[in-house]
Amino acid sequence: QVKLVESGGGLVQAGGSLRLSCAASGRTFSRYAMGWFRQAPGKEREFVAAIAWRGSSTDYANSVKGRFTISRDIEENAGYLQMNSLKPEDTAVYYCAAGLTLNSGYGYWGQGTQVTVSS
Repeated sequence: QVKLVESGGGLVQAGGSLRLSCAASGRTFSRYAMGWFRQAPGKEREFVAAIAWRGSSTDYANSVKGRFTISRDIEENAGYLQMNSLKPEDTAVYYCAAGLTLNSGYGYWGQGTQVTVSS
């Protein structure tokens, strides 16, 4: 069993930065890939970024490449999403998740944290 809790969301102006954190409990978290997803009002949830359980591989949505960086600290049982050069279209609820692979099997989800980017 893995429990995930996100934090770090907030209100920021366009061009600003935020760092989201995902605190995990459960001794098996280190064996899962970790992903970040987001859902904007009226839209479906979409993939943002993912990192393999060893941190050797990462993947990003085209819309955030070069602006967002995903990382994880296995010893701290935590994951992070550094978001730079934020745009109003990045406004959404951001969720972290634990999955079997980078792109599939996400069975554990956090409750989400709101990110609002003002223009």
